[in-house]
Amino acid sequence: MPRDVTEVLKEVQRIQIVASRQVNDLLAGEYQSVFKGRGMEFDAVREYVPGDEIRSIDWNVTARTGAPHVKKFCEERELTILMAVDISASGVFGSVRLSKLETAAEVAAVLMFSALKNNDKVGLVLFADDVLCYVPPRKGRSNVLRLIRDLLAVEPVKAQTDIARALEFVGRVQRRRCVVFLMSDFLGPDCSRALAIANQRHDCIAVTLSDPREHALPDVGFLTLRDAETDEIVEVDTRHPRVRALFAETAARRDEQLDGWLRRAGVDRLDIRTDQPYVQSLQKFFHMRERRVR
Repeated sequence: MPRDVTEVLKEVQRIQIVASRQVNDLLAGEYQSVFKGRGMEFDAVREYVPGDEIRSIDWNVTARTGAPHVKKFCEERELTILMAVDISASGVFGSVRLSKLETAAEVAAVLMFSALKNNDKVGLVLFADDVLCYVPPRKGRSNVLRLIRDLLAVEPVKAQTDIARALEFVGRVQRRRCVVFLMSDFLGPDCSRALAIANQRHDCIAVTLSDPREHALPDVGFLTLRDAETDEIVEVDTRHPRVRALFAETAARRDEQLDGWLRRAGVDRLDIRTDQPYVQSLQKFFHMRERRVR
């Protein structure tokens, strides 16, 4: 059932206040120091002077004017940021204050307001088994608020996540290099090849979302668990230590497998848990990227 418009607008206002405060108080300057323009862009043509690089001569202008001219380039300052958010039904799960999808919305809002402060373009892709919504990157506060509203109003989809298809779509619609924040719980098939291909053209960052109850089961007796995407139901007796141990071991193996996928693809990981302050995770990630840039 679609969310009430008034409820969505109230949530947009709340997240706007929270995200703006986080950006101004805690993340000021950190985004700018990590995500800078990648490469050079054409600025102007001027007459050749001795000492100029011969390879920079603009032969068309030189032929037209009869005097040698060179192309002048400047550092590309503005970035294009694309938020690719997994809205499959597994994101509805949450055992603490926020679900994984609600946490993704807050983290995305903080990143969007950071981009806004840097005068960057921001776009949005919502996907599950296929791409369900695409908003091309634009500048401005109204655009950021619109993207947050779209993200909060979305209805989760009962379908298995297909990250490879989402990345293929990004490759088709976004020809110029951009920063892609891929936000998902990554509970799906191996997507390392698609990640590697996308990361060759773009700067891909895997924002991995998880909940503490996906890492460990509490001792609370019989539990009935339902898969949000397939509706499969299983019953688990959490009183047995071996059951809890097997669950934790399986979760740890899955996390190691995900690390392997990202390592093979050369993609950085921003780990976000619903039971931990995401601002600290963002700061840790920014510091790691800054050290590497230096």
